[in-house]
Amino acid sequence: MELDGKVAVVTGGTRGVGAGIARSFARAGAQVVICARRPPEAPVEKTDFMPLDVRDAGAVRRFFDALPRVDVLVNNAGGAPYRLLADTDAERHTRVVELNLLAPLTVSLAAYEHLKRARGAVVMIGSVSGSRPSPGTAAYGAAKAGLENLARSMAVEWAPEIRVNTLVVGMVRTELSHLHYGDEDGIAAVSRTVPLGRLAEPADVGAAAVFLASDAAAYISGASLLVHGGGERPAFLDAATANAAKANAATADKEP
Repeated sequence: MELDGKVAVVTGGTRGVGAGIARSFARAGAQVVICARRPPEAPVEKTDFMPLDVRDAGAVRRFFDALPRVDVLVNNAGGAPYRLLADTDAERHTRVVELNLLAPLTVSLAAYEHLKRARGAVVMIGSVSGSRPSPGTAAYGAAKAGLENLARSMAVEWAPEIRVNTLVVGMVRTELSHLHYGDEDGIAAVSRTVPLGRLAEPADVGAAAVFLASDAAAYISGASLLVHGGGERPAFLDAATANAAKANAATADKEP
């Protein structure tokens, strides 16, 4: 198996994308340690859970000091509620940046010695929000843009012992999808905007993370792998298609 015998730490691995990543690593043969502030509501099979607030630098250092070995670190913990910039105070936006950018840096530094000894790998879980406008989650998008840049710098500084890459993740169907996209009709409508015709499953992200952590990606570092189903169909194409159809219909009416 790709990661047989390796120890993988997945932050925020108790639900959604994180749980999907943890399951994928377990299926690939890794010993998986998931950490989050609260335990999972349902057990994530073949994983061990340890409580941790990744924003607490002291707790993060103690967490990694207590581990005998780390071969792979997946910085998955993150997220943000929907908040328009001017409707929320700066302190709340700062906490979003802290969770999505500063915490992965804190965790990576704490795991550094383990990873160096193991000649291991770091996988950052980025987002398409980091490369496009993100109204309602602007601080989150800015943090994810910074995370991708951080990963590239880490890949250069920590080479050749440690590889560092980013998964740039698009829309994923999880147990919380209804909060973002509405009911099944809403999810179906959003899915139609993706070239592959569906939202990602957590297992899709997990499989990509396993690849980047495995020897199959031994010469890949400082890279950003898009996991977004082809992205989004540009809005102008739909507008152009609609206008073209009207023009064709009008032309046809005028033909003898």
